[in-house]
Amino acid sequence: MGAAPRFMAAKARPLPVLVLADVSGSMGEPREKIDVLNECIRHMLDDFATADVGRGAIHVGVIAFSQNRAELHQDMVPAAEASWTDMEARGGTPLGAALELADEVLRDESAVPARSFSPTLVLVSDGLPTDEWEEALDRLLDSPRGSRANRLAVAIGPDMTEQAKAVLRRFVSDEANGVFEAHDVGRIQQYFRWVTVTVTQQARSTRPDRAPVLRPDDLSDFGA
Repeated sequence: MGAAPRFMAAKARPLPVLVLADVSGSMGEPREKIDVLNECIRHMLDDFATADVGRGAIHVGVIAFSQNRAELHQDMVPAAEASWTDMEARGGTPLGAALELADEVLRDESAVPARSFSPTLVLVSDGLPTDEWEEALDRLLDSPRGSRANRLAVAIGPDMTEQAKAVLRRFVSDEANGVFEAHDVGRIQQYFRWVTVTVTQQARSTRPDRAPVLRPDDLSDFGA
């Protein structure tokens, strides 16, 4: 039997991306909001699957929350293994349930291995939570992975109240990013293109744990 190779190629470290998607009934009014969100996530998965990311490996999961529960709509898997099914809008906005499930996913080493880079969490919502959410958010922010995560938030639609935006501001990890306000569906598309490009660049970087910062002028590079 021949000698084992002296050097072996390093296995790519996972860079987890977890989307928390509000699919409450108001996301279907107008229908265009949920349709565009589905399209954006589908394109993001396709782009991550085909991206040349060097030493990183982008893994993606999607939590959908509506009615009175949250579910892992897309398991956390390498992007190339994801198989997207469109989400449907219905019921309430159980953000607390979504945050609890996100915490469970991040703590599960079969989903997010210990050697993973710091995760990126993207919370998308168009209204106020309809369940108790503050304790669930505190647990997520106090957890080892949740506290280090790059946490982004998107407020969808022109009717988001300041109270609803304040909830999203509690979630974000960097005041420089704040809460991105997508008053029309074109802005949702721009934002997800920005997330796709910056996460891909992050995976290629020599410092993948450095979180990207969104500047207002950045989105002009990503069309309407």
